[in-house]
Amino acid sequence: QVQLVESGGGLVQAGGSLRLSCAASGSILRINVMGWYRQAPGKQRELVATATSGGTTKYADSVKGRFTISRDNAKNTVYLQMNSLKPEDTAVYYCNLKILMSDYWGQGTQVTVSS
Repeated sequence: QVQLVESGGGLVQAGGSLRLSCAASGSILRINVMGWYRQAPGKQRELVATATSGGTTKYADSVKGRFTISRDNAKNTVYLQMNSLKPEDTAVYYCNLKILMSDYWGQGTQVTVSS
C-alpha cells in the first residue's frame, strides 16, 4: 500500500512564497513520476508540475519561471517551491505518484494567496 503525506500549505500574500512537501511511503518502485496538481473551486484538477525519478521535469505554462519542483529519491519525497504567488494560484494542491499504471494521491493541502 502506498501513502502520500503532504505539508506546507497555508495563507500568503501575493508575491510571497510557499514550499510544499510530499513524502511517499509503502511499496514504491524506483522508476516513477511524482508531481503536483491543483484544484480551484468550481474548476477541474490541473497539472502543476511533475518530476520523473530520472530528473525530467514538466510545468504548466501558468507556473513556469515561478514554481520549481524537486525530489529526493532516497526519501521518496517531492517538493514544490512556489515563488511570486498570485491570487489565481489559490487552490487545493494534491501530490501525485505514478507507478506503472497506478495513480496515488495525497489528501490535499490548501494554498490561499491574498491580494
